[in-house]
Amino acid sequence: MIGDGLSHVGFSALAFAMVLNVAPLYVAIPVVVSAAFLLLRLSENSKIRGDAAIAMISSGSLALGVFAISVTKGMNVDMSSYMFGSILAMDHSDVVLSICLSIIVLCLFVVFYNRIFAVTFDENFARATGINAEVYNALIAFLSAVTIVLGMRMMGALLISSLIVFPSLSSMQVFKTFRQVILSSALLSVICFFVGLCVSYLWSTPTGSSVVMANIVAFSIFYVLGKTKGRRS
Repeated sequence: MIGDGLSHVGFSALAFAMVLNVAPLYVAIPVVVSAAFLLLRLSENSKIRGDAAIAMISSGSLALGVFAISVTKGMNVDMSSYMFGSILAMDHSDVVLSICLSIIVLCLFVVFYNRIFAVTFDENFARATGINAEVYNALIAFLSAVTIVLGMRMMGALLISSLIVFPSLSSMQVFKTFRQVILSSALLSVICFFVGLCVSYLWSTPTGSSVVMANIVAFSIFYVLGKTKGRRS
């Protein structure tokens, strides 16, 4: 659920960027990355753990963003694009920055794939083999934070976590190995996003919700395939 928590932090950052009249992504990226590291530290070194830390930061950030907008620009500001996303909210600089950061995220994941796998699958084993688990946990937090920020302008603060949750859960219904799930999730994410984008264009529906609906359909299909595969085996 770290994706859900960081999306609320991102909403707060976008709200302050709007209040200050600055480029949203240039504010949201450092804020959300800092929040990801804070969540990591809270989970490791504090009595406030796991879901409790995420709930505290996400609800506090959401309240802070709404408060900032209400006392400066008033609640008459159209907040739907921030909450539920709008592809029209992205300008040329946002697109260029998103492409550059996406390439960086993909490259980092590919280069450190084996270590990320080790830390994700069995952190104690990773430590025993000499891998600095703290560094790679921080890398995972950084990659998650950047991914959240890149998709939030389009998907919205309330829907962006679906891009992290649905593809992986769908893939795990059919595939069993880490590599298979990763490849399937990546491919499924692109397909569902493209389908959702086409549906949004053809029927004038919100982009974010259209993408999520495509992911729900995909999950249903993969669930049935997984059940069928399990019966045959």
